[in-house]
Amino acid sequence: MGQTRKHHSSAFKAKVALEAVKGVHTLSELSSRYRVHPTQIAQWKRQLLENAPQVFDRGRGGGATDAEGLTAPLYQEIGRLKMEVDFLQKKL
Repeated sequence: MGQTRKHHSSAFKAKVALEAVKGVHTLSELSSRYRVHPTQIAQWKRQLLENAPQVFDRGRGGGATDAEGLTAPLYQEIGRLKMEVDFLQKKL
């Protein structure tokens, strides 16, 4: 039987990728330290470098629209639930 896949948290991936970007240790050293395949570390490093500019783009006003996009459906759900509660209270 084969081994089951390991699921790493995003914090762990970021930590390993940052160490790979620093270049203090080789991929082989990081691989043995964190018990992750060197190819996987290289992939996380590439993803970090490609997506790093997007982290700073959000501070220019993109965060406000994201917050509104997340809260709008929640407010709709709250309104619907309030209507259901009012309807059920009238039935009792």
